[in-house]
Amino acid sequence: PPLLSLPNPPPSLPSPSLTPLPNPPPLPLSPPSLPSPSLSPLSFPTPPPPPSQTPLPPSSRQRYVLGDSAMQQMAQSSVFLSGMGGLGVLTLHDTKQCETWDLGSNFFLRQDDVLTQRNRALAVHPRVAELNPYVHVDTSSSSLDLSTDLSFLKRYQCVILTETRLSLQKKINDFCHFHQPPIRFIGCDAYGICVRVFCDFGDQFEVSDPTGEEAKEMFIQNITQGNPGPGVVTCMDSRTHGLQTGQSVLFREVNGMDSLNGTARQVTVLSPYSFTIGDTSCLQPYAHGGFFLLVKTPRTYSFETMEQQLSEPQVLTPDFSKPEAPLQIHAAMLALDAFQEQHNRLPNIGVCVCVCVCVCVCRGDRYDGLRVCIGETMCLELHKLRVFMVGCGAIGCEMLKNFALLGVGLAKSSGEVCVTDPDLIEKSNLNRQFLFRSQHIQKPKSTTAAVATLEINPEMQVDAHLNKVCPATEGVYNDLFYSRLHLVVTALDNVEARRYVDSRSVSNQKALLDSGTMGTKGHTEIIVPNLTESYNSHRDPPEEEIPFCTLKSFPAVIEHTIQWARDKFESAFAHKPTIYNMFWQTHSSAEAVLQRMQQRETLEGAFQVVKLLSRRPSQWEHCIILARLKFDKYFKRKALQLLHSFPLDTRLKDGSLFWQSPKRPPSPIEFDLKDSLQLEGTIDTLLTPDCVCVCVCVCVCVCTTERLRMSPRMFEKDDDLNGHMDFVAAASSLRARMYSIEVADRLKTKRIAGKIIPAIATATAAVAGLVSLELVKVVGGYGFESFNNCFFNLAIPVMVLTEAAPVKRTQIREDISFSIWDRWTVWGHQHFSLSDFIKAVLVNYGVEPTMVVHGVKMLYVPVMPGHNKRLKLT
Repeated sequence: PPLLSLPNPPPSLPSPSLTPLPNPPPLPLSPPSLPSPSLSPLSFPTPPPPPSQTPLPPSSRQRYVLGDSAMQQMAQSSVFLSGMGGLGVLTLHDTKQCETWDLGSNFFLRQDDVLTQRNRALAVHPRVAELNPYVHVDTSSSSLDLSTDLSFLKRYQCVILTETRLSLQKKINDFCHFHQPPIRFIGCDAYGICVRVFCDFGDQFEVSDPTGEEAKEMFIQNITQGNPGPGVVTCMDSRTHGLQTGQSVLFREVNGMDSLNGTARQVTVLSPYSFTIGDTSCLQPYAHGGFFLLVKTPRTYSFETMEQQLSEPQVLTPDFSKPEAPLQIHAAMLALDAFQEQHNRLPNIGVCVCVCVCVCVCRGDRYDGLRVCIGETMCLELHKLRVFMVGCGAIGCEMLKNFALLGVGLAKSSGEVCVTDPDLIEKSNLNRQFLFRSQHIQKPKSTTAAVATLEINPEMQVDAHLNKVCPATEGVYNDLFYSRLHLVVTALDNVEARRYVDSRSVSNQKALLDSGTMGTKGHTEIIVPNLTESYNSHRDPPEEEIPFCTLKSFPAVIEHTIQWARDKFESAFAHKPTIYNMFWQTHSSAEAVLQRMQQRETLEGAFQVVKLLSRRPSQWEHCIILARLKFDKYFKRKALQLLHSFPLDTRLKDGSLFWQSPKRPPSPIEFDLKDSLQLEGTIDTLLTPDCVCVCVCVCVCVCTTERLRMSPRMFEKDDDLNGHMDFVAAASSLRARMYSIEVADRLKTKRIAGKIIPAIATATAAVAGLVSLELVKVVGGYGFESFNNCFFNLAIPVMVLTEAAPVKRTQIREDISFSIWDRWTVWGHQHFSLSDFIKAVLVNYGVEPTMVVHGVKMLYVPVMPGHNKRLKLT
């Protein structure tokens, strides 16, 4: 069906007919009522047959992490998940009823579920089902034990067991392992702070991308010719290649050694900037240019059964200072398994001695499980905690859920969680920010998340703000505000905001817990007053910016053409209309402007305004004419001008060719509606009451109904019907063709143009859990050696715990030193002068100030004229 109709198109042009992307069915505003399944003891639901092609969420950041192939396979898989305790949060099978104990670990359960003694699978089902309309969720409360016929598992591609006896886990694992094709098996157990995860994906499990890293194009400086021997490849501009010995790279656009092009060579790393590629003695000498990229080589893994791994486990060692810990925990958990098999229960924990060396008593409330782990005293401290969390996105949602389960900030204990975030909920947030639903789109994140958090734990006190934490809001988040806090948690997505929050935390001597994710990678950092360095104590290298000349005339990779297209969008949709509007805010009428121009007055912005008005299309034909002119300007005349200024045989002073890698000579593009790539961006429309924006052959024309007024359009990547991404994708693709650059698909273009950070819910949950562990240590007043920063990559997988960096002290003299955490306080009075201040510092701290500054302001510098007179000022 036609998406929109243009006003009065000429007969020679067909009306545009665009089919919108398929949208998922809307989520229900309230959980659907589900009939209680009446299943026989051996009856399990049959999963629906997978469709041949399942539609994927168009705005999911998870697609950038896993790729469409993996997303399709997951969408078409059926998963059997047993156990709805603290681990099982995707519902399928459970035989147990809800208990108060469960409220401390399963955030999908509510107090009513406990009071009505509901089956755990049935209780969590509606709350899990509403997370994603694409996922079909069934429930079962049938018994599952050693006598159960396991043939029903043949209907599933993956089986996940939690809270299951080890003997039953081994039996089901054997069934899955030897079934053809193998059924992927995952077994999970959690006992207090110790956990075990076992994976068995069969004898031949192929991983298409062993590293999860995006293959980047690296330009070549030189390739030596072995005589005989291996050729050495050197990267241009001392760029680090990031390769490992044994990997393979693919060569393209190499001049001289042409036979390398299109071939893959295995590398041996010599340095971060060079590597060898085997014998090159029989090849032609290298001339210039070319680039290489990593070849993704699939790798096959062979998994052992649980029976084999229990006796000789392959364990992950996250803390290399304690390499024995994983095997010790493994042995302890085996002892628990043996106890459970022998006594048909776990050890009693009614009154127990905990890690913090205090006796805890189980009280029959939601925190009993936590008391067993950290003790009654620590639980009470968590209840009294006052936390300030900045940001309420993916990590923020996970942290609020953890706060609710830990009992952080309870109202009855005068505790509080204050959360602030100025952003609204977008559709793309829903795949990993699980406190939000489709009915919450365009509502504030912080207030929505606060309501959802109170549903998990109604005892909490949550204060939600809509402010950005920055210098402009220091009137709200002042020193008095920070003085009431115990600690600060950041859940931010940019470095600048982190640095500011860190500076405020340091100046107010508050602990700060920071974390972040990118795809499958994550990090956590713990900052404790007087013990560790701060976030600002170290700086990452700044992001590389694309030089203007590269964007304007010499793009080399697809990122350059996408950024160019994004800039063109900003110029046409946002920048020029904004300048236009600002001009008329300062000038009353067109007549007044004309009169001043006739008097030869210089009016800032007048040229741009006159240009926009003179080219403003008033009918369809004008749009077509302007579009053709823009097309020729961008994709034809620009190329001809460059080739005229720098012919293909142009050489530099040193005799080298001007047009050599990374510079690419452009090729003019002739307008042709039969060209599918040009047709892609030919006719896209957007109609709103106050603005008509027509994109014809990547040209945007703006018409307004309000006199002397335009409506700027901010780039919005997630709305596939607004034409924004159509413009950028079409413009980028045409420019890429002009410069012989491989065109990117729409998904990659969207990621780069929208500056989308790939995200996956598992990495977010992992960093939030690690931060929560450090929060408990801060509340408990633990020593420096107990705190850990963490870096992980779930794709490999690697997890590394490191000690926090100790705070550095600067020695002034033998008896005086200071760190970033130290504060010297001088108490004055109403008539306290600068001279009194200097004397007070000398008396109190034995240091005579030689100058006094406040930020970047010089208050007292003796060599400056007139500064000595300031000594008498208050």
